[in-house]
Amino acid sequence: MRLFIDDPRQPDDVTVADLRDLAERLAREAGDLVRSGRPDRVEVAATKSTATDVVTRMDADSEALLRRGIAAARPDDAVLGEEEGASSGTSGITWVIDPVDGTVNYLYGIASYAVSVAAVVGPPDPLEWTVLAGAVHSVVDGRTWTAGLGAGATVDGRPVRVNAETDLGQCLVGTGFGYDADRRRAQARVLVDVLPQVRDIRRLGSAAIDLCLVASGELDLYYERGLNPWDMAAGALVAHEAGARVTGLRGRAADREMTVAGPPEAVARLVRILEDADADTDTDS
Repeated sequence: MRLFIDDPRQPDDVTVADLRDLAERLAREAGDLVRSGRPDRVEVAATKSTATDVVTRMDADSEALLRRGIAAARPDDAVLGEEEGASSGTSGITWVIDPVDGTVNYLYGIASYAVSVAAVVGPPDPLEWTVLAGAVHSVVDGRTWTAGLGAGATVDGRPVRVNAETDLGQCLVGTGFGYDADRRRAQARVLVDVLPQVRDIRRLGSAAIDLCLVASGELDLYYERGLNPWDMAAGALVAHEAGARVTGLRGRAADREMTVAGPPEAVARLVRILEDADADTDTDS
């Protein structure tokens, strides 16, 4: 994911502020649906990569609401969604949407799941596109983080900023684990290396919220292997605009291999630990 303040590919007929406002409105509307429509007992509708990678009816309903809202407001834009995949557009803008980020938390009623909406420009490759605007709505507590490229980040209208640089041993670090058993085994090995060198680890179950918590200083750092574009597009922009460095390992941009976010110097120290641990591989030895 590239983050440039002036991107020549941005269409002339819309501003970053317009896209940010629309992302926030859509995320809040979908969040209202997810919150009000949750039954007492949620059933699994389908599975994806593994038996533990679940989809609920609300994932589909929330994405349908987001797609209808985008089509009504900007009918020429493309959409990339977690559930329905990619649809084409002609405007140059693609909306990257996660209708329920943290579906397993939603399934169990654990209070960390979100709707994530971002507008990007560029090729259909997360390493090449530029995120212009985004919003992450935390469904249970109702907080909404938003950001516009070059325009800062807020939560419910209040500016947010990452924590000041501090010793790595004093950093509270968020992370997450994959659905595949071999991936989790390798991630557990990495955790053994990381945990003794930081204050503590938190695993909340929503990458979008984790990135936003870095932005607002409720986590110092965050790292995770295996994020999809819709998991991180909006949250990574929020973190970036709040002063975080968002990167991968070995000189790569943040991507599926690894995403690390936080104050720049602390990120550099965590990156070295993760590289030494070969955290961007699935080997467990």
